[in-house]
Amino acid sequence: MPAGLVRSTGTPARCGAVADYMGILRSKFLVLDGPEGAGKSTQMHMLQTRLEAEGAQVAIFRDPGSTRIGERIRAILLNPDHSEMSMRCEMLLYMAARAQMLQQNILPALRQGQVVISDRFVSSTLAYQLGGDGLTADEIRRVADIAISGRWPDLTLVLDVPVEISEARVRPKFSLFPEDPSAGLKLDRIEQRPTEYHRQVRRNYLSQAELMPEHYRVIDASPAPQIVHEAIWSAVLHLR
Repeated sequence: MPAGLVRSTGTPARCGAVADYMGILRSKFLVLDGPEGAGKSTQMHMLQTRLEAEGAQVAIFRDPGSTRIGERIRAILLNPDHSEMSMRCEMLLYMAARAQMLQQNILPALRQGQVVISDRFVSSTLAYQLGGDGLTADEIRRVADIAISGRWPDLTLVLDVPVEISEARVRPKFSLFPEDPSAGLKLDRIEQRPTEYHRQVRRNYLSQAELMPEHYRVIDASPAPQIVHEAIWSAVLHLR
């Protein structure tokens, strides 16, 4: 972990303080991001359940996807048959799906006062596509600003796990029926990339958090899900 980067450890807040804080969270845009196998989907649903139990209205989405157009783009992006896709094309497809999701889903939910939680967002592109075909962070952010109409997340929670843990969580489930294509258990186009690529992705996530600590929190996603959830809950309750 880069020097000076502080991880959330999680300290449960008092019930009264939590109840008072739900009003502050109205129309907040949260992102759960991180490497493959970090537990984003699990943690998103745990956070949704807890927020709703406290009286918040919550809308959850996945990036790319969550719209008819976005899901079609997602299928193109993750299909292993599209090995010739350039990184710039990949980046632009992610942004196109994101633009549709923002206009169709995220902005309406925010206008209704809901807490929006997205499984991945621009932070993923800054981790996975950065450096490919010479792409710079500045180029990615400029394109993203157009795609998302300048509506950046209020808080991005990076669920961080070492690559060894990430691969141990992701890969075994794809080895159950290796000869059965109907099982749908093969690695997608991104997951198939080599270990060193995924090491760089992790470094890119941590670098983002170090550069923008006011908008990012790094959560150690190695422990049991409930421990990770408490750290996420603590980070959300400190959002202003």
